[in-house]
Amino acid sequence: MTKNKTSWSRRNILQLGGAAAAAVAMPAVWSPSRAQGKRIVVRDDGGIYTKAFGAIFYRPFTEATGIEVVGVQANAEPTAQIRSMVETGTYTWDMAKISRPAILMLTSGDKIYLEKHGLESDPVVATMPAEYMSPYGVGNNVYTTVLAYRTDAFEGKDAPQSWADFFNLDKFEGRRALRKHPFDTIEQALMGAGVAPGDVYPCDLDKAFASLDTIKQDVDVFWTSGAQVEQMLTSGEVDMIPTWISRAQAAQAGGAPVEVVWNQNIWGLDSWSILAGTPNADACREFIKFASDAKRQAALIEYFPAGVTQPAAFDIIPADKAKDCPTFPENIKKGLAIDAQYWLDNQEAVLERYNSWLLT
Repeated sequence: MTKNKTSWSRRNILQLGGAAAAAVAMPAVWSPSRAQGKRIVVRDDGGIYTKAFGAIFYRPFTEATGIEVVGVQANAEPTAQIRSMVETGTYTWDMAKISRPAILMLTSGDKIYLEKHGLESDPVVATMPAEYMSPYGVGNNVYTTVLAYRTDAFEGKDAPQSWADFFNLDKFEGRRALRKHPFDTIEQALMGAGVAPGDVYPCDLDKAFASLDTIKQDVDVFWTSGAQVEQMLTSGEVDMIPTWISRAQAAQAGGAPVEVVWNQNIWGLDSWSILAGTPNADACREFIKFASDAKRQAALIEYFPAGVTQPAAFDIIPADKAKDCPTFPENIKKGLAIDAQYWLDNQEAVLERYNSWLLT
C-alpha cells in the first residue's frame, strides 16, 4: 500500500486542528460606532479560521459595505460568555461561529440568547440544504470524526473500512487508541456492534458499553487532545484511531503514511449565530448573506479542507481538494449526523457512565 498523498500545507492543517483548542477570549471594546452598524465583532475559532475568514469574508465584506468586521477567538463552546453578554447588555461580540449543541443550549430555556436570523427566504441562503440551517443559525462549516489508520501497518492485508472493523480484534490486529470522552465514541461503539447509522439515535447505552467492553483491554491509549492524536499517527505509536479529520490530514501533510476512512464518519455543524439584543443584528444578517455565497465558501479551500455548506461550491473547488472536504458528496452521504438534541439531553449522564467505565 502506498503512502497517502495530500496537497494540503501542513502548517494550515496544524493551525486548523489547534484552532478548536483556543481558550483565551480577546474582547473588543464597545463604541458608539458599533451601535450605528459600522462595526461587528464575530467570535470564531482563531488560528486558520480567523486568517481564512479575514481574507475571504471579513475584509471583502468591509470593502463592499463599509462595515468593519473583527474576528476574535474564544472558548470552543462559548455559551457562558454569550449568556453573560446578553444578560448584561454588554456586547463584546455581535455574533458567533458556534456548534449546533451550543445553539440548542442557548435557545432551549426560558430565556433565548440568540436572535432569529430570518434569512430563510434570502436568495443566497435559501440554496443551502435544510440540514445546515436552523432558525438561530446559518451553517458555515461541517466538522467530522473519522477512522484513520497507518497504511504501513496493513501492508499486504485488508485495512479497516468501518467501525465494525475497528472493533474486530481477530481480523484487524494492531494497536488501537480511543477518545477519553463519550462524544462520538458511543456512536462508534454502536456502529461497531452492527447498529445501522440510521438506528444509532437514541443511543442504546447498554449495547454501546457492551461493545466497548470487547476492546477495552486492547486499547493502548485513551487520547485527550488532537495534538496527541497527530503525534501518535506520525510516530506510528498506534495503527488505527478515531480522530477529528483535521488531525489525520495534518499527519498526512507531514508525510505520515496515514489513510482516512470516510465510511460512517460522524459529522456536526458550526453556524453563524447572532446574539440576542445586539444593536448590530441587521449588519450581522448582511454579513451572513455575504459569507453564504458559494464562490466565497469555495475560496476557503485555499486555507483548509473546509466543510462548505453550499453544494454549488463543489462546482468551483478543484477535484483533488474537494475529496478531502467533509461535505464532498461522496463523503457526507457516508456519514452520520450528530444528534445534537440527544447529547444536550443526555451528556451529563453519559459522561458520568463513561468515566466510571474507564475506571473499572
